[in-house]
Amino acid sequence: MTDFALVLDRVRLGAGGPLSRVRVADGTITHVVTDAERGDRVAPDGRERVVDLDGRVLLPGLWDAHVHLAEWANARHRLDLAGTGSARAVADLVRRQTGGPRDTVLFGYGFRDGLWPDTPHKDLLNAVLPDRPVALVSADLHAVWLNSPALALIGRGDHPTGLLREHETHEALSALPKAPVEVVDDRIAEACRAAAARGVTGVIDFQYGDTVEDWTRRTAHTPPALRVAAAVYPSRLGTAIARGLRTGSGVGRHPGLVRVGPLKLFTDGSLNTRTALCHDPYPGLEGTEGAHGIEETPPGELVRLMRRAAAHGIEPAVHAIGDRANRVALDAFAAVRCRGRIEHAQLLSPEDLPRFAELGVTAGVQPRHATDDRDVADRHWAGRTDRAFAYAALHAAGARLEFGSDAPVSPLDPWLAVAAAVSRTDDGRPAWHPEQRLSVPDALVAAARGRRLVRVGDPADLVVVDVDPLTADAGTLRAMPVHATMTGGRWTHGPYDSVPPTAV
Repeated sequence: MTDFALVLDRVRLGAGGPLSRVRVADGTITHVVTDAERGDRVAPDGRERVVDLDGRVLLPGLWDAHVHLAEWANARHRLDLAGTGSARAVADLVRRQTGGPRDTVLFGYGFRDGLWPDTPHKDLLNAVLPDRPVALVSADLHAVWLNSPALALIGRGDHPTGLLREHETHEALSALPKAPVEVVDDRIAEACRAAAARGVTGVIDFQYGDTVEDWTRRTAHTPPALRVAAAVYPSRLGTAIARGLRTGSGVGRHPGLVRVGPLKLFTDGSLNTRTALCHDPYPGLEGTEGAHGIEETPPGELVRLMRRAAAHGIEPAVHAIGDRANRVALDAFAAVRCRGRIEHAQLLSPEDLPRFAELGVTAGVQPRHATDDRDVADRHWAGRTDRAFAYAALHAAGARLEFGSDAPVSPLDPWLAVAAAVSRTDDGRPAWHPEQRLSVPDALVAAARGRRLVRVGDPADLVVVDVDPLTADAGTLRAMPVHATMTGGRWTHGPYDSVPPTAV
């Protein structure tokens, strides 16, 4: 129990809301009083600290419901390949990397080859940096491009092209030398503080590995700057069951902040790599192996894993991007009859839209992907993009939407997701399929994991912004000025670390 309460005074309650006063004690919202109810003062309870928020807007804290935190934290320190238009352009960037020890791996991140005129190949990298290992990760994390020294490091020196996709990507990245644990943990702590500065109070961390154990270690001494739900992967499912872990179980020294998340499963690949599993073949690949994408987990095995996890209280989160993959995932949920999530849900058949609500399956979506991938979708999903990234259609069908970034695939910043969902563009072009836009209030709910209002009894996970989102244009939404962020009644961003107690 804390020895004081915090009163947030002169704050607007939600987007377009009334001027109000909100009281927080022991990490919980205990009173909400509007100016219209001025006579009902917040009852004093011991010492109180008052923060005058001068008419700013108070919103429920935002979540990023799909991140890969270690990948995001490391990507912030890697060669940035975003925006490169060809394999040769990437090679030119690598050519200019003259610093760094020759016996360390040069990591890069962020290339998108779905529209390139040429193909990534180890020879291009060998020609510009032949005596240092180079590992370049695609923006969607589904491919890695290696030169010959890097291939030799992982025992794949005979690989014909150096471009590895899907499960081979994970195997390669796991085999390459890594930064020391303490370095990665420091980078993650820095990334969490940066997320808090954008109003984030929690994330679902889908980082591959023993994510639960990693977060238990990271928070052994210091609480994290935000709440974390740490995903479980199939290779750790037996261990999690043996430990009695369930989705929502607290772990480590800060169980209120670090909890067990869902079981991550895969049905297919990604759009950019043309491995998302679709009913229709990809243009130009008709009649070839993999023309419809790839099936990562056979339906029977998917059901078996989901049923085993659900029987022990672990909810599944199923990666599904193509329309056929989403059909397989929904069929599996129908067979198992458990709660859970479908991650991405990028291309959907119209008849599958209502099944999310019917089955109680959350759609974990990333609106920034819709604006980032509009061109590659127009090419590889030609004639079907009216049902791609179909957020308005899902919402109208009653589905619960939760926004994420898939960081580092897009930046860990929920305001970018809100703006993309509302505007369906981020580069000055007209909105892409504007019929799939969401309203600002609905986008904010999806960014706050379903919380629409600041209510008594809720955890004091809050964000204070300088501009009312209802009056903000798309550019202001993207760059929303965040004044302060609070998680569990503790300031994680802003100028209020030491506010002197005063009388109410």
